[in-house]
Amino acid sequence: MALVLPITHRKRGAVSPFRAVADQAFSRAAGTALVEGNDIRLLLDAGENYPAWLEAIRGAESNIHFENYIFSDDTAGRMFAEALTAKAREGVRVRIIYDWLGSFGSASRRFWNGLRAAGIEVRCYNPPRWDSPLGWLSRDHRKTLTVDSKVGFVTGLCVSQRWLGNPEKKLEPWRDTGVAVRGPSVAEIEQAFASVWAMIGDPLPEDPSGSQAAPAPAGEAALRVVASTPSTAGLFRVDQLVAALARHRLWLTDAYYAGTTAYMQALSAAAGDGVDVRLLVPNATDLPLLKPLSRAGYRPLLEAGVRVFEWNGTMLHAKTAVADSRWARVGSTNLNVASWFGNCEIDVVVENEAFAHLMEETYLRDLENATEVVLDARHKLRAPKTPYRYRRVLAHARTSGGRAAAGAIRIGHTLGAAFTNRRVLEPVESRIMFGGGAALLLLATLFALFPRILAYPLVALLGWVGVVLLYRAYKLFRKNRARLKSVDKAK
Repeated sequence: MALVLPITHRKRGAVSPFRAVADQAFSRAAGTALVEGNDIRLLLDAGENYPAWLEAIRGAESNIHFENYIFSDDTAGRMFAEALTAKAREGVRVRIIYDWLGSFGSASRRFWNGLRAAGIEVRCYNPPRWDSPLGWLSRDHRKTLTVDSKVGFVTGLCVSQRWLGNPEKKLEPWRDTGVAVRGPSVAEIEQAFASVWAMIGDPLPEDPSGSQAAPAPAGEAALRVVASTPSTAGLFRVDQLVAALARHRLWLTDAYYAGTTAYMQALSAAAGDGVDVRLLVPNATDLPLLKPLSRAGYRPLLEAGVRVFEWNGTMLHAKTAVADSRWARVGSTNLNVASWFGNCEIDVVVENEAFAHLMEETYLRDLENATEVVLDARHKLRAPKTPYRYRRVLAHARTSGGRAAAGAIRIGHTLGAAFTNRRVLEPVESRIMFGGGAALLLLATLFALFPRILAYPLVALLGWVGVVLLYRAYKLFRKNRARLKSVDKAK
C-alpha cells in the first residue's frame, strides 16, 4: 500500500521576504512557476507504482499518454501492453513514446507493430539517422504517464521485469521511487509529453472547442514540474540552488552519480557550513571495472564531510532529494552531465513539509539497507564489500547504461584536469590517469604500425560529417528562400 500523509502547505499571505526571494530564484532557475492546489502521493518500487499505473490505465475514458525510456517485451511489458491495447480497442486515444537506445534489445519491431495494429500511436525518440551522426547522444530518459488530464505519474521506473525482480533467480525488485499527481500540475506533465511528441512528428491535435479547462485543485501541495530538454539544464540550476540554500539537511539518492566539479563543490561547501549532506548510491553494477571509477568521486566529498552510502540490494535506481524538511524532488534526472545537459528528463519539485517529512522517513529506512563509505586513519577510501548473499545476484543486475556514462564522465573529468592542471588531482584518480595514459600510448603505437587501417574509419567519419553539414545547410537555404518568397507574396 502506498505511503500517504495529509498534505499541508504554508498559509497564504504568510510568506516571508526570504521565502518570496527563494520562490523567485527557484522559478527562474527551473524555468517554471510554482503551482499550488495539487495532491501528491509517494509510490515506492514497482510493487506500488505498477498497480497504480494499471489502475489509472484501466479507468481511462479519453486519452492515455505514456512516455518511458525502456519498454521491455517481457512479463511486465506485456502486462502493460495488454492493458493499453484493451483501452485502445475501446476507443481511448493511446499514445506511447519510447527511447530507441533505452529500448534497444528489449522490445522487437514485432512488439511495437502489434501495439500499432491495435490502434495505439507509437513514436520512437531519436533512432539513428544518417543526417545526425551524434544525435544518438541525446536520449528521452523520461518516465511519465498521464490519463484523461486527471492524474499524472512522474517516476524513475521503466517498464521491465527487472523492477519486479525474479524470485526464482533470487533477484530482489529494484528500489525506485515515483509520485502520482492530481490537480493543476497534471497539465504541466501533459505539456511535457506534448513537447517531445512534437519533436519527433506532428504535434498533438488542438482541442477544437478551445475550451479544455486545466485540472481543478485537488489538494494543498505546491510543486514545479521541471521538464528539461537537451542543453536547457533547468534541473542542474535547481540542484545547485538547493545545495546553496540548504541550512540543515540535504539527502540525495542517485543511481548513476558523477557530479560535475561545480556540483561537488556546492555539496562540499554545504557540508563545510554544517549541513548534513548525504548521498545514497547503488553498489550493484553491470560493469565491474567502472566501480572504482565511480568511487573515485567519493573522496573529495568524504573529505569535505559529505556522508556516502552504498545500497546493499540488487539495484538502487531512484533519483530523489530532500532538503530541510521543506523541499523534495522525485523524477528521472541523475546527478551527472548526461542527465543535466544531454537528455529529455522530467522531475517533480515539491515544496511541502508533510511530503518532505515522508521523503525523509523513507530515506532513513533506505539507509538501514546500506553501508557507509568511509576514510580510514590514513585517509584512504574504504568502500564496503559486497555482502556475500548478493555477490551472485549482482552479476545479473543489468542497468540502463547510466553507470557506464557516469564512469565515462568521471574519466573525462580526471583526464581533463590532468591536461589543463586546473584542479588538484586526488591520489585515488591515479588509476584513471594510468589507464588513460596506457590507452593513449596503445593508440599511438597502433597508428604508427597500421596507419591506413586506422585512418579509413576517420576518413569515413569526417566525410559523413561533411556531407551532413552540407545537406543541412542546403535545407536551411531552401527554407529561408521559401520564407522570403512567402513574405514577397504577402506584400
